[in-house]
Amino acid sequence: MVAIIEKRDLRDFDWLTTLLAIAIAAFGVWQIHNALPNESYWSKQIVGIGIALFAFFVIVFSDYRRIIDLAPFFYGFGLLLLALVLTPLGVEVNGQQAWVKLPVIGQFQPSEFAKIPTVLMLARYFGQKKGGALTIRETLVGVAILAGPVGLIMLEPDAGQAITYFPLLAAMLFLSAVRIRYVVIVLAATAILIPAAYMIGVKTGKIKRYQQERINAIIDPDSVDPRGYGYHTIQSVITVGKGGLSGIKGDSETSQSVLKFLPEPQTEFIFAVTAENTGFIGCISLLLAYALLLSRLIAGAREANDRAGMLVIMSIATGMSFQIFINAGMALGFLPVIGVPLPLMSAGLSAILSTFIAIGFVVSIRMRRFVN
Repeated sequence: MVAIIEKRDLRDFDWLTTLLAIAIAAFGVWQIHNALPNESYWSKQIVGIGIALFAFFVIVFSDYRRIIDLAPFFYGFGLLLLALVLTPLGVEVNGQQAWVKLPVIGQFQPSEFAKIPTVLMLARYFGQKKGGALTIRETLVGVAILAGPVGLIMLEPDAGQAITYFPLLAAMLFLSAVRIRYVVIVLAATAILIPAAYMIGVKTGKIKRYQQERINAIIDPDSVDPRGYGYHTIQSVITVGKGGLSGIKGDSETSQSVLKFLPEPQTEFIFAVTAENTGFIGCISLLLAYALLLSRLIAGAREANDRAGMLVIMSIATGMSFQIFINAGMALGFLPVIGVPLPLMSAGLSAILSTFIAIGFVVSIRMRRFVN
C-alpha cells in the first residue's frame, strides 16, 4: 500500500499544509505547558505528535485510492474499536466509558479515530455516484453508515463526540446534490424533534442534571450556581477576559489554569488558556492560522483527481471547522460545554493522531492530483 518515494512525490508534496499543521500543534504544546507547567501533559503531547507524524507520512506516501477501496474493512475495524469500549476493556472517566486501555500507548479514545474510517466509507459510497441528485435510498444509506459509529458512541454516552460526526455526512450530502426538499424536511424535523427529545430526556433522566445546567448556563447565566454546574463556563470566560490584548505571557502566579480555577485546561479549554497567555492578538493569530490551513484543504479538494478524494477532503475540512467553532464557543461562553477538543491544540494522543491522519489524506490526495 505504501508507494516508493519518488522525486515527483517530493516535488508535489504540500509543504505549506504540513508545516501549518505542525506549527499549530507546536503552539498547542506551548499552551498545554502554560496551562499545567508542573504536569507531564505537554511532554506526552510531544510524544503524541511524534507518533502522529509517523502515521501522517505513512498515509501521505500511500495511494489514497487503494485505502478508500478498503474502506469497508477500516469501517468495520472502527466499529469494533467502538464496541470494545462498551466491554470490560473499556475505561470509564468522568461518567463516560469512552476509552480503552492499550499496552504501552495507554488510554485511547476510539471515537476520535473512528471518524477517519467513517469519512472513507461515506466517500467510497457517494464517490461512486456519477451525477444527478441523490435519491432517498442513497441518502438513507449515507445516514445508515453514520448511524453505526454514532449509535455506539451514544451508548458510552458521549454526546459531544457524537455531534462532531454529523458535519462529516452533511458535507457529503451537500456535495452530492441532496434534494432540497430532503434538507427542508430534515431541518423541520430537527426543529421539532430536538426540543421534544430534550423534554423527554429531562423527564426520563436520560439528560443528566449537569447537562441541563450547562445549557442553562448559556441561556440564563444568572440563574446558575457559579460554584456548581455553571463553574466551567464562568471560569472559562474569566480566563479569556484576563488575557486582555496581549495576554499574561505565562505568568503562573496569576494564571487561572495553573491555580486550578479552570477545569481541564489542557483539553476542552485550551482556547481559553491561549486567550489568557497570548491575549486577543494570540487568539486572532491562531484563528488566522486555522483559516489558512482550512483554505489549503479546500484548495486541495478543488485539485483532487477524483470525486471520492474531493469528498474526503471537504468532509475533513467541514469536520475541523465545526470542532474549532464548538471549542471556541465553549471557551467564550456562548455554547454549552460538551467536551469537544480543539484540533491540533488539545492534549490527547487520540485527537492529535486522528487529526494528523486526516491531514495526511489531504496531502496524499493533493500530491496525486496529476496521477491517472
